[in-house]
Amino acid sequence: MNVRTHKFKQNDMYILVDVNSGAVHVIDEMIYDMMDDFDGTNDDAVIARLAGRYPAEELREAAGELHELMAAGALFAPDINVPPTFKSHGLVKSLCLMVAQDCNLRCKYCFGDGGCYGGHRAVMSPEVGCAAVDFIVNGCGPRKHCEIDFFGGEPLMNLHTVKEVTAYVRKREQETGKEFKLTLTTNGMLLSDKNIAWLNDNNISVVLSSDGRREVHDAMRPDSRGNGTYDVVMRNFRKLVEARGGNDYYLRGTYTRENMDFTKDVLAMNEAGFDILSMEPVVLKDSPLGFTEEDLPRIFAEYDRLTETYLSRVRAGKGFFFFHFNMDLNHGPCVAKRLAGCGAGHEYYAVAENGDLYPCHQFVGRENYRLGSVFTGVENTELPTYFRNSHVLNKPLCRDCWARFYCSGGCHANADLFHGDIRHPYEVGCAIQKKRLECAILVQAVLALEKEAAEEAQVDMRKRA
Repeated sequence: MNVRTHKFKQNDMYILVDVNSGAVHVIDEMIYDMMDDFDGTNDDAVIARLAGRYPAEELREAAGELHELMAAGALFAPDINVPPTFKSHGLVKSLCLMVAQDCNLRCKYCFGDGGCYGGHRAVMSPEVGCAAVDFIVNGCGPRKHCEIDFFGGEPLMNLHTVKEVTAYVRKREQETGKEFKLTLTTNGMLLSDKNIAWLNDNNISVVLSSDGRREVHDAMRPDSRGNGTYDVVMRNFRKLVEARGGNDYYLRGTYTRENMDFTKDVLAMNEAGFDILSMEPVVLKDSPLGFTEEDLPRIFAEYDRLTETYLSRVRAGKGFFFFHFNMDLNHGPCVAKRLAGCGAGHEYYAVAENGDLYPCHQFVGRENYRLGSVFTGVENTELPTYFRNSHVLNKPLCRDCWARFYCSGGCHANADLFHGDIRHPYEVGCAIQKKRLECAILVQAVLALEKEAAEEAQVDMRKRA
C-alpha cells in the first residue's frame, strides 16, 4: 500500500501530513478520526461510521473541507515520479576529503576506527587534495556551486594540506567561474588563535564535535591517553565562535545508549554558549553503546521532552537553532533531493587519503565499495548507477513509509552496515527518524500558529487604538 497521509497526536494537537505534497494540517479530533478511512470517495460511509460520536452536519461540513484540500492539491496529492533528468548520469556536487585518516581522540563510538578506517594511520598529500579539486571541477558539468568538506579523523592534524587545497580551490574558482563552499569538521583539540584566524579569513564553515555535558563528553571523547577533553575543546570552540561573530558553525553531538536523556546534553551545549546545535543518535552494530528496538520507547519519550523544552525556551525568548527541528513546512526540498537525499555514490564522493574514491566518508575502508580514484576517475561505473537508482521509490520498506520524502530513504552506509544492502534501511534508525520528524513538524506548526495569533493580536490592538 502506498501511504498517502500520516496523522499523529502530540501535545494535545492533531496533525495531518499529506505525504506527496508535504502539506501539513493542524486538524481537530473529529477530522483526525475521519482520516482513519476517508479517501475522498466514501463520505457517506465515513459519516455513518462516526454518526454516533459527532453530529452528522458537522461531519458533512468537515468532509467538504477535506475535499477543498484535495482540490488545492494539499490532500491525496498525486504520486511523485522519478523525473527524466534524474535517471541520467549524476553530476558531482560535493566531496569529502579525508585529509587525515588519523585522530588525536579515541571516541568510544567512532565509526572510523579511531580515524584510520580499518587501515593504517596516514594523512593526505597536497597533490591528492588538489587532484580531488580537479575531479570535482571536471565532473560537475554546468553546476556552478560545489562543496568540499575537510574531514578525518581530525583534519587539523594535516592543516598543511588543508591550506594548500584551499589555495588551489580559490585558483580554480577564478579559472572556471565555479563557487566552492568549504567546510571543516573538527574535534577542537588543535584549534588555536592562529588557525582560527586562518579559517575565518578563508570563509571556511566549521562543524564542531562535542557530546554535551562534561561527564558525557569526557566519557565518550577521551584523548589518546584516556584523558577527558571537555575543558580544552569547549574553550577552543568558544574562541572560534566568538571570533566569527557566532556565525557559520554548528555544534554537533552524538548520543548513545549511555545518555538517552540527551535533552540535558542539548541544553548543556546551549548553556555553554552555543546556539546552533544538533544531536545525532549513534549507529553501531553489536555494541553496548548502540540501540535496539527495546530502547525506542525511552528515546521517543526523550524527544517529546526535548520538544517541550525547546518550545518553552523559544517562548521565554531563549530559543536556539536545533538542526533537526528546522523544517520549512511551506517550501520543501526539490524532487531529486526528496528521492535520493545526500546523493552518496553518484553526486557526492569521499576521497581517501591515497586518492581512492568511495560513495561517502562512512564507506571508506569498505573495499567492495571502492569506485576508483581522483587520478583515474570512477572505474566502477555500475555502483554509481546502482546508488543513483537506490532512491525511495526503489526501496520496498521506503515506498510504503509516510516519511519517505523527508528522510529520502535514510543512510546507505547504515543500511549496508546492518544488512549488507543499501536498499534495506536500518530499521531502528528509521523509527528514530520518524519520531524526530513528528516532533519537528509539531514544533513548526506550533510556532506558526503562535506567530499568527500574535500578529492578529497586534492588529486588534491597533484597531482599538
